[in-house]
Amino acid sequence: MPGIIKFCKSQPVLAAAFVAALITVCIIPPDAEYLTYCNRAVLIQLFCLMTAVAGFRSTGIFEKITDALLRRAGNLCRLGMIFTSVCFFTSMLVTNDVALLTFVPLTLIVYSRISNEKSCIYTIVLETAAANLGSMVTPFGNPQNLYIYEKYNMTICDFFRIMLPAGILCFVLLMLLCFFLPGTKCTAQGFDSKPVSKGYFSAYSVLFAVCLLTVFHIVPDIVCLIVTIAAVFLLNRRLLLKVDYTLLATFVCFFVFVGNIGRIESINRFFSDTLKGRELAVSVFLSQGISNVPAAVMLSGFTNNGSDLLLGVNLGGLGTIIASLASLISFQFYRKSENAHSGQYLLVFSAVNFGMLALLLSLALIGLI
Repeated sequence: MPGIIKFCKSQPVLAAAFVAALITVCIIPPDAEYLTYCNRAVLIQLFCLMTAVAGFRSTGIFEKITDALLRRAGNLCRLGMIFTSVCFFTSMLVTNDVALLTFVPLTLIVYSRISNEKSCIYTIVLETAAANLGSMVTPFGNPQNLYIYEKYNMTICDFFRIMLPAGILCFVLLMLLCFFLPGTKCTAQGFDSKPVSKGYFSAYSVLFAVCLLTVFHIVPDIVCLIVTIAAVFLLNRRLLLKVDYTLLATFVCFFVFVGNIGRIESINRFFSDTLKGRELAVSVFLSQGISNVPAAVMLSGFTNNGSDLLLGVNLGGLGTIIASLASLISFQFYRKSENAHSGQYLLVFSAVNFGMLALLLSLALIGLI
């Protein structure tokens, strides 16, 4: 029992998804239709993308890029802009989780040499918002995008038409928020990083390209899976330990939950009526309580309006600390740092996130993004 409680505390979303799925299984006993619930393409693409990104991280390329950028920082304001920009743009390719896992620790290292706690907190909060907002610009930037992109059979042009205007506005807003950082001069020294292996980097680049071609429906997902597994066994088998299997399991549980809920006529009708014409607002609101990935999977079973759902669950990543689980990554890193002020962090986080959410949601509701 203690082990189960510990697991539920460490993986609350997976635990909740499993319980939700289990309840619906008691209502709708397993049958042949269960085999149609899971979106195979999404699960394969997520697995392959996470593996390829883990390979990139193992080469040390992110540290090299950050080190080069930091050498150009002359004051705290510019330093904040650099970190925020790096998180925004890298999250488009390597997901918001990986961007924060990579760059928040580096931010803490740099600020440990500068000793400015208020600026450190504000910078990490902006990095977190940047990773969540930058990742919404591409289909493979985060799990909910990949799922909705596949679920509604979107083309890449459809996707960019929906998300690019919002992405551009978000980046401008983030850069403006960086000006609240002081112009205090600083010396952001580089940090030791291992040499990047050109051979491994090239190999993982090819693997990542195959993953992207699969997302764009050019390479079959089964081919991508075979290529990924072969690459892992040839290059580094330990990459398989870097894959977030709990995320994949969470998706499976929600696939079962949504599939079963859709077969209960009264509940299906309720959700469909509630969502109709309110996809944007409802998806933002629901994301605040259960996070945007589960919200996307759950609500997709009751609406054909993929455009508003896509924008809603991405904007819904702002707000509470659990609206996007990537936000918890930043908080955990900061909370464990020396001289951390968790209460102050949460206040700054809430002010920035709810402020941005209120502005962006207002603009979205009146059709300006």
